[in-house]
Amino acid sequence: MKAELWTILSCGVFFALIAPIYWVLSGDVTGSVALVMTTLLCVLISFYLAVVARQIPERPEDRSDAEIIDGAGELGFFPASSWWPLFAALAFATIVLGVVFGWWLFIIGAGVGAVALVGWVFEFYRGVHKH
Repeated sequence: MKAELWTILSCGVFFALIAPIYWVLSGDVTGSVALVMTTLLCVLISFYLAVVARQIPERPEDRSDAEIIDGAGELGFFPASSWWPLFAALAFATIVLGVVFGWWLFIIGAGVGAVALVGWVFEFYRGVHKH
């Protein structure tokens, strides 16, 4: 996490240096506030990464003497292809069109969306991909 921490923190320092320069040269309050908020967001993310870096053991990515084999092992769970995101997107499109054309279409889209969301969440609890 140390590499990620320093990357985000350096972006925050960059935005902290650019914000007053932008304000002086342009006089634009909106852009200056946006740069200040971006700086604060980078500081917040850096603080989170610093806290997490202290809680986890040292990773091979953080060591300069690490070998490639040190990072071997299971990387995580990658799900197979699924149709549920397509149904969820179609349900959301129906909900948006329901706002435009009529509440009856919104209700149909919300019902289909609830089924699609439940199916998407619980797809690995039943069927071929059951764990």
